[in-house]
Amino acid sequence: MGLALFLLFIVLPLIELAVIIQVGSLIGVLPTFAIMVLSALIGSWLCKREGLGVLRRINASLDAGRVPTTELADGALIVLAGCMMITPGFVTDLAGILLLLPPVRALVRKVVVARSRRRIDRAVAGAGPAGFTFIRMGDVSGFGGQPFDPFGGGGRPRRSDGDVIDADSWEDPVAHDGFGQLPGPR
Repeated sequence: MGLALFLLFIVLPLIELAVIIQVGSLIGVLPTFAIMVLSALIGSWLCKREGLGVLRRINASLDAGRVPTTELADGALIVLAGCMMITPGFVTDLAGILLLLPPVRALVRKVVVARSRRRIDRAVAGAGPAGFTFIRMGDVSGFGGQPFDPFGGGGRPRRSDGDVIDADSWEDPVAHDGFGQLPGPR
């Protein structure tokens, strides 16, 4: 994780700066600036178009009664592409534009889902005394060799010995007429 942050915040800006200087020395400062602005505008337009398409697909999935997992992943990748397009530079603009293309996005989505699935298979979140901790899948038994049950119910339904009050609303015990006066007898 530390290496990834180092690459993201130190190495990538240095690469961007070197590319901008090279392009600027080849074609001039104003054309370089114009290309960067134009690529950001084109990327913003593509991001909007693809984002609206993803929203339509999310709605269609929900209307069909399916969970829109693929569509949500596409939406997250489109947001990432938009962030890349906002960042000044040619390398991030190119990466953002590529990520907006559906075939490239599908490939990246497959890689991200596969990596996430491997990480989830290795660890399961559990509640511990210090908050949420990770329990390795090989260690899923609780105290005394019993299966891990975070709520202690053991599969039995809860039994209530007290009264159950089902209420949809409540009334203010001290009503007033809006002018600070209590209403008179009814």
